[in-house]
Amino acid sequence: MAQDIANLAQSLSISPDHLSLYGRDKAKVSLRALRDKPQKGKLILVSAITPTPAGEGKTTVSIGLAQGLKKIGKSVALALRQPSMGPVFGRKGGATGGGKSTVQPAESINLHFTGDFHAITSAHNLLSSVLDNQLFNQQTRLSPGSMVWKRVLDVNDRALRRIRTSSGATTERAAGFDITAASEVMAILCLSESFADLRTRLDRIVTGFTPEGEPVLAKEARITGALLALLRDALQPNLVQSVEGVPAFLHGGPFANIAHGCNSVLATRMALAHSDYAVTEAGFAFDLGGEKFMHIKCRQSGLQPEAIVIVATVRALKMHGGVPLDALTQPDPAALSRGLENLAAHLSSARQFKRPVIVAINQFFNDSPEEIALVHEFCQSQGVPCATADVFAQGGAGATTLAETVLAALPDLAEPLPFLYAPEDSIEKKLHAVASRIYGAAGVTLTEEARAKFALFEKSGFGHLPLCMAKTQNSLSDDASKLGRPRDFNITVRDFEIANGAGFLVALTGSMMRMPALPKVPAAERIQVSEDGEISGI
Repeated sequence: MAQDIANLAQSLSISPDHLSLYGRDKAKVSLRALRDKPQKGKLILVSAITPTPAGEGKTTVSIGLAQGLKKIGKSVALALRQPSMGPVFGRKGGATGGGKSTVQPAESINLHFTGDFHAITSAHNLLSSVLDNQLFNQQTRLSPGSMVWKRVLDVNDRALRRIRTSSGATTERAAGFDITAASEVMAILCLSESFADLRTRLDRIVTGFTPEGEPVLAKEARITGALLALLRDALQPNLVQSVEGVPAFLHGGPFANIAHGCNSVLATRMALAHSDYAVTEAGFAFDLGGEKFMHIKCRQSGLQPEAIVIVATVRALKMHGGVPLDALTQPDPAALSRGLENLAAHLSSARQFKRPVIVAINQFFNDSPEEIALVHEFCQSQGVPCATADVFAQGGAGATTLAETVLAALPDLAEPLPFLYAPEDSIEKKLHAVASRIYGAAGVTLTEEARAKFALFEKSGFGHLPLCMAKTQNSLSDDASKLGRPRDFNITVRDFEIANGAGFLVALTGSMMRMPALPKVPAAERIQVSEDGEISGI
């Protein structure tokens, strides 16, 4: 069960000298805890089918699976993302699991936690302010119209997507805000392996281009040391635990629909170094987080998952089969059968990475036995192991079958991870590989603006970078209204952004914005604090 965080760290053989305690329930772990520590663990990646408003519970299943592994006597740790306060106060709400499969302290994790998001926001915006100051003082090769570096905040705020700065001055320019989860500094932090690596990545951020098309790097702003000072503590992974005492390294929080969607490399290495099995996740679904986990996180770090778990729910599958949200509790085997096409698409995508694929049915109390059996029969026809997990109601006890199914599927020796495109491939070939082999698209269309932007990046020597697709999470296509398994569609890339420090190009598809908006009734309206200081409604 849950215990004092210092005792939990001791059980992992993490020295007290390597801990910075934030109270009794959370701590920062020094990077020294990785020195001379072999990566002994086997990495299990959890992803999911295309999400719906019905909820899939990918994080809940990740936590439940880890608790199930512990329940059957295995040494296990979690490596998960931190929630952004944008969704916490927006549409989604908190992101620490659910029921008896949660990580604690949930309210703290969902809000300020150990201050990592604030540090990333501050570092990003310090660079923004220095660049604007250098524009004002004519100390930079940039011009007001050539800067590509925006500002960020950890909120959902559509009003900040497009703004003008220095109104009326000679340095007036069009600008905007992204959400902190989409900041390149967030991606850099999550992909960095050390302070030296962090410095190198910050130095090579592209802040804009000269009139001749030459990139202007952040190193020229001469504040990398200040950025490192702001990010010093944030680079260290956070240690918390699940309600059943499974160690959880929570660190970093890029979204998968507008960023690369994976927790930090360092947190994953911490979990692998201090346990026999490390459970991590990549969200949203496999077409977004899973693909980026392989092509960005694994390609840069050399990490490799041993197995892939795809989370599905009967409710979501029925919604993909055409059932409206308010009718999902009613049995509908025909709609479920149609919705299984979405699961089939993700299974096909995941298999391309030559890893065992397991389906986890996240069980809800009103799922009918007949419908659950139908999913099992489908998986059997696909040759894919499948296990039902009742992790919300039962915690680890509801995931022992899933844990045993995953362990049985693990290979003795995993083959090298294949990739769907090579760095030297053309942008068209890279886009087509992801769009056709992961999304099921017939082709890719680039707008003239996108072609012009990529031509600039290619001329500047960045054409070799892998892709980070900014695409709706609600469909395999770039049209959020197309549920199930769309066919005969094209993906339209309307623009590119560069994240040279993180090591990828961002391809913007459809109407995706890197600053989300609040819904008509945001989750913030239900959050309250009692006279005793207890927070409710997250």
